[in-house]
Amino acid sequence: MRMTDLIERKERPVVSFEFFPPRDELAADKLDGVIDRLAALHPDFVSVTFGAGGSTREGSYQLARKLIQEKGLDVVTYFAGYGLSPDDITSVLDRYAELGVETLFVVRGDKPRDTDGFIPHPESFQHASELLDFIRPRYDFCLGAAGYPEGHPEAPSREKDLEYCRLKVNNGAEFIIAQYCYDNECFFDFVQRARSIGITVPIIPGVMPIYGVKLMEGLAKVCGATIPDAVRDGLAQLPQDDPKAVVRYGIDFATSQCRELLKHGVDGLHFYTMDRSNTIIEVVNRLREEALL
Repeated sequence: MRMTDLIERKERPVVSFEFFPPRDELAADKLDGVIDRLAALHPDFVSVTFGAGGSTREGSYQLARKLIQEKGLDVVTYFAGYGLSPDDITSVLDRYAELGVETLFVVRGDKPRDTDGFIPHPESFQHASELLDFIRPRYDFCLGAAGYPEGHPEAPSREKDLEYCRLKVNNGAEFIIAQYCYDNECFFDFVQRARSIGITVPIIPGVMPIYGVKLMEGLAKVCGATIPDAVRDGLAQLPQDDPKAVVRYGIDFATSQCRELLKHGVDGLHFYTMDRSNTIIEVVNRLREEALL
C-alpha cells in the first residue's frame, strides 16, 4: 500500500492507528488484544514506531511483520535514523522492503532511551531531510515526513521549521503527518502556511486523545504541544481522582476535534493510540454514525 495511492483512491478520509512495540511479554499480550479490537474498525493502515537501539529496532520489525503476516493489515513503518550508519540504514530498509512494506514514514528520531552503550555512528544523518535524500534514490518506498503545526521543539522559529518541512518534501516526502495539537486552528494555520510556500503534498493531522492528565502533560512537554486553557478548565471541573471521567472527557474532546477537522476536508485522521483501544473505538464509531468517516 502506497500512501499517495490510498489517499487518491479513497472516497472518504483515511483512518489510521499508530502502535509502538511492546517492552515485555505482558505488554505484548495486551497489545495483541488492542490490535484485534482496532483491526475490527477496518483502518486504512496502521503504523509502527521505530527506535534506533538494537532491541527496540528489532521489536519494530517484529511488530510490523506480525501486523502484515498475521493480522493482514496495511502497514506504514516509521524509520528513525538517529545514530545509524549508512550501512545500518540500508540493512534495516532492505528487511522492510523484503517484508513487503511500501510506505515509509521518515523521522530523525531521538537518542534511544534505556539503551546502555548506544553511540551514534560518526556518519549518521543529523536531520530527516538528509535521511530522505539518502533513501529516495535507493528505494521505491512511498516516503512520508513529519510536520509540526506548533513548530518542532528544537526549531529556532515556526517559519524556519516550515522551511525544513519544505526541504523534506523537496528531498522526497510525498505526504506529511502532522504532530498532534489540541487547537485545530494551529493545524489549519500550519496547512495554510505550508501551501503558501509551495508545499502541495497531502497533510494528515495527528490526533492524540486525552487518556489521562499525567500522560497528557508528559506527552505535551516532550512534543511541544500546547494545552489550551479551555482543556485545562474542562479537566479541572471533573471529579477529583476519577480517571474514568477524564477518559470520557477525552473521548468527547477528541470526537469534537475530529468532527471539525473532517468538516474542513482533511485527507485523513491519524490516531496516536498509545497502544490502547477503547477511546479510539468510541471516537471512530461516533464519527461513522455521523457519516463523517
